[in-house]
Amino acid sequence: LREVKAFVMQDIPLYHNLVMKHIPGADPELVLLNHYYEELDRIALTDMTRSEINELLEKLGFYKKAQPEDEVPEEFRFAPAKDSPFKDERPFKSSMSTVDTENASSESNPEVKHTDL
Repeated sequence: LREVKAFVMQDIPLYHNLVMKHIPGADPELVLLNHYYEELDRIALTDMTRSEINELLEKLGFYKKAQPEDEVPEEFRFAPAKDSPFKDERPFKSSMSTVDTENASSESNPEVKHTDL
């Protein structure tokens, strides 16, 4: 795990939106979260070299600074996402209109079976 430790100590401070959480006894994993902190994927890092981890993060779209104190360009502020999830946000009601319609139609028919219970 020497390679992973070198990555943690030397490379993580250079990455924007990459946070290390130490869990004693756990194998090192990269846990990818969406903008709502929901888990998207887990990638085991145990058998990877430092350069392989850096290549993976580059492919995933993480921004790596030259120095920890460097500014992050605006276009990478929400990295690894390519854009802000809130940039072109529609009003709340319109995004829920489908759900409202589905609820209204199922409530009007008492024989509709709900599978989510």
